[in-house]
Amino acid sequence: MSKPQPLPNAGIDGFVVPRHVAIIMDGNGRWASARGLPRSEGHRRGVEALRRTVRAAGDLGIGILTIFSFSSENWSRPPAEIRDLMGLLRRFVRNDLAELHQNGVHVRVIGEREDLDPEIRRLLEEAEDLTRDNDKLMLVVAFNYGARQEIARAAQRVAVEIAAGRLPATALTAETLAAHLDTADLPDPDLIIRTSGEQRLSNFLLWQAAYSELVFVPTYWPDFDRSTLEGAIAEYRRRERRFGGLMAQTGS
Repeated sequence: MSKPQPLPNAGIDGFVVPRHVAIIMDGNGRWASARGLPRSEGHRRGVEALRRTVRAAGDLGIGILTIFSFSSENWSRPPAEIRDLMGLLRRFVRNDLAELHQNGVHVRVIGEREDLDPEIRRLLEEAEDLTRDNDKLMLVVAFNYGARQEIARAAQRVAVEIAAGRLPATALTAETLAAHLDTADLPDPDLIIRTSGEQRLSNFLLWQAAYSELVFVPTYWPDFDRSTLEGAIAEYRRRERRFGGLMAQTGS
C-alpha cells in the first residue's frame, strides 16, 4: 500500500502551509566569496539561517522540516573545510539542542552512520534521544546522506529478507522498497526548496521527491529568512498538485 498523501496544515492565522517542507541549503561559499570573506564565515552564517528557519517553521505550523545538512559527497571537500563544518555541527548541537528541546522540536537524523567518527555519531544520537518525545516540529537532518545510497541500502535490506526466505521475490515492489528507506515512516515532502538559484536535487530525496513541488529561490542560504520561506510556500500554494491524476489537489 502506498503512503497516504499529506494533508495541508492550517498553520498560523489561517495561512495554509505544507505539512512537510525540505530544504537544500545552498550558497554558503558563494555568499562569503561575494563579500570577500572566508568560506568558513559563510558556513557560520548558514547556521544562523538554520536557526531562523527552524523557528519560522515552528511558528508557521509546518509539521516536518527536512534539511540537507551534509551530503555523502561533501567528504571530498578540502579537509580544513570539513573540520570547520564538523566544528559547526558540534557547536550547534551543544549550543542549540536545549532550545530545540524546550521548543518542542523532535530531531531525527537520516543518512549513513556506520563509518562516522564516533564523537559525531554520539552527538547525533544525543540530539535524537533528548528530543524523541517532542511533537511540535520534526526536524529531519540529512547527514552523510545521499539518495542513491539510501535507495541502495533499502534494496540490500529487502534482498537480505528475500535471501533468508522471509519475503518472496515477488514482494520486491515499490511499496516494499519505500518501507525500507530511511524515511519509511514519514510522509513524502510536499515542497522542496533549493536556495542559491541552482535548479537540481543533487542526490537529495530522489525517491521521496516523485510528486513534490520544487521551488528554486535565488537567495543564498545565509540570507534565507522567514519572508523567503513564506514566499516559497506562497509559490507552492499557486501550484496544482495532481499526483499523476487529472484532479488538482491544491494545498488550500
